Amino acid sequence: MKFLLEVTMDDAASAKDPAGELGRILRYWGGNLRHYALRPGDGSVIYDSEYREVGRWSVAGQTE
Repeated sequence: MKFLLEVTMDDAASAKDPAGELGRILRYWGGNLRHYALRPGDGSVIYDSEYREVGRWSVAGQTE
């Protein structure tokens, strides 16, 4: 399986402090993963510190 994480870094919160905002996103969503079985099809929208949608994570089946 594959774990996919995509974050758009051109919004206001990311523009002010890109490394800080991405670190916050990774900490928050990384800690939140324990609430998921992590099976293909699982996923969630990702929000920045201003609660705007900036991406998505998902679990995909094995690719060939």
